[in-house]
Amino acid sequence: MAAAQTSSVGGKTRVAILISGRGSNMASLIAAAEAPDYPAEILLVASNRPEAPGLTYAAERGIPTRALDHRAYSSREAFDAALNAELEAAGIDLVCLAGFMRIFTAGFVETWAGRMINIHPSLLPLFKGVHTHEQALAAGVRLHGCTVHYVVPELDAGPIIAQGAVPVRPGDDSDALAARILVQEHRLYPQALALVAGGKARLDGARVVFSEEVPEVEGALLSL
Repeated sequence: MAAAQTSSVGGKTRVAILISGRGSNMASLIAAAEAPDYPAEILLVASNRPEAPGLTYAAERGIPTRALDHRAYSSREAFDAALNAELEAAGIDLVCLAGFMRIFTAGFVETWAGRMINIHPSLLPLFKGVHTHEQALAAGVRLHGCTVHYVVPELDAGPIIAQGAVPVRPGDDSDALAARILVQEHRLYPQALALVAGGKARLDGARVVFSEEVPEVEGALLSL
């Protein structure tokens, strides 16, 4: 599966962010994109929940928003078709999932193959799915973290772009661990988006390849 080529305007990749809630990772991407030299521009924030607080946050910053209530559609396919139409109408090159709590149909994922990325709160391939912090604590790992990856039809299985790690400390519960990892997510996602939007990371088959400007740890931006 080769990465689709983006058609950026004015030298910047046109990005949509999909959310279902407050969108804290969305906020970190919006803040990063305000820098003049950032290689992506956020042109749309969309949500499957009209009440999502992140829509208000984006609108207050002048970013167009769309609410597509998934409950109003007769099927998952119908919702995905409506979302795809919104993305195409906005001329989107790249989709960023930021707490978007919907599983896409395989057809939608294939349409956006190589052009859709997600952040997941674990060091994939460990702890896919939900309740990742509880899974990590139950497994007794000493490092936990987050992963930015390309989206593929299999859940949380796409090629890895970047990872950030935090130590698991004695006495941690899931809330403490989640808070520490969220800080790392807010640092990592803008870095990973910049790599993809700037052409320094690209999908080549089932792996991510990097340009020479990306430093020594291939496949990872690892912070402790």
